[in-house]
Amino acid sequence: MKALSLFAGGLLLAGVSVAKQHDDYQTGTLLRMDSSACGSQEKGSKTVAGEILGTDAQHQKTQQLLCQEYVLQGDKIVYHIRPNDDKHPALLPIGETAQFRIHKDKLVLRVPESDGKEHEYIVVSMTPRETPAVQSAAATSPNR
Repeated sequence: MKALSLFAGGLLLAGVSVAKQHDDYQTGTLLRMDSSACGSQEKGSKTVAGEILGTDAQHQKTQQLLCQEYVLQGDKIVYHIRPNDDKHPALLPIGETAQFRIHKDKLVLRVPESDGKEHEYIVVSMTPRETPAVQSAAATSPNR
């Protein structure tokens, strides 16, 4: 009787520990990093004379903001991703293997060769990866 209750308790603990584990990671390769426009920043200042006289003489400077955009090639899908943290994005090594998983609405990525930490990314676009059979069929098809 004691052995049966010990066995049932072990099964219960095993079920709880399995439930807390993360999703399975997929592997992919970081192909390239591009800089893409993601907005603009305006800096404006009012002059003292403009404040007193009520004129709208402002000096404004507009600066184009660029964001890092990575291309991550998985087994079946090619992802275009941007860092979730715009102020302090982590620089990823191009050509290295990365592990990633989709968690809720974010892509969580880690590169074991780099710091090994998980970083959250926003998926900008996804395209299906062409298989070698499709590429060779397109190359050998006659043009009419």
